[in-house]
Amino acid sequence: MKTKKDIKDIVNEKYSRIANQSKEQNQSSCCGSTGCCGDVDYTVFSEDYTKIEGYNSDADLGLGCGIPTEFAKIKQGDTVLDLGSGAGNDCFVARAAVGGEGKVIGLDFSDEMLKKANENATKLGYGNVEFIKGDIENMPLETNTVDVVISNCVLNLVPDKQKAFAEIYRSLKDDGHFSVSDVVLLGELPDKLKESAEMYAGCVAGAVQKDEYLDIIKQAGFKNIEIQKEKRIDVPDDILLNFMNEQELKNFKNSNTGIFSINVFAKK
Repeated sequence: MKTKKDIKDIVNEKYSRIANQSKEQNQSSCCGSTGCCGDVDYTVFSEDYTKIEGYNSDADLGLGCGIPTEFAKIKQGDTVLDLGSGAGNDCFVARAAVGGEGKVIGLDFSDEMLKKANENATKLGYGNVEFIKGDIENMPLETNTVDVVISNCVLNLVPDKQKAFAEIYRSLKDDGHFSVSDVVLLGELPDKLKESAEMYAGCVAGAVQKDEYLDIIKQAGFKNIEIQKEKRIDVPDDILLNFMNEQELKNFKNSNTGIFSINVFAKK
């Protein structure tokens, strides 16, 4: 059984390597030519940002499972916090929505991702986009300071999701809200898959049941919880066969188990 520290070390290592590679490498496997993550193909999760205002190709590593800004109801002048901001893709899209009077904060705990994000922000000349280092379970932010929180396929990687949503609640202003894209489950995954570091870094093994995920949000104090978008994710057979034999794969595909990408909205 992996400890919280083990999980965080796995995620930090994998995503630090991803930061140093191209989007094309990351789409062929989670760590591309290095092979550090096996064959976790992020294209089964990611969506097309290319026509969205604020999109910057250098910041798009193809790692998300949705477009949280699409549903986030961001207004001009808002302060937006992006959790697990990576190379800055969602931050730059959010910046287009908040305008010059607003502010966007990207939080990540990978030094390599922060370096890449800051390089991108410098090239774009944005003075109101800031990237800071921090742990989502214990964020270095003051209470009641953020209008909107977004996150894209990151909270499933956090070991203590109760703490994560409690921190989101704490950071939001009293009339604030969040919109996050994430991966959830219906039914149980095979044990080998759940124990895999590769599939953890690939956003699957760390996912929880859909009902549990929504209950965690409710227990954190949020209201008006709604699923804005939901789609089933079909992980290719050749990836799943790394964690089960052909008969187990057949049983898995014939079961009610499903891996889903959802976009969730809730108010403080």
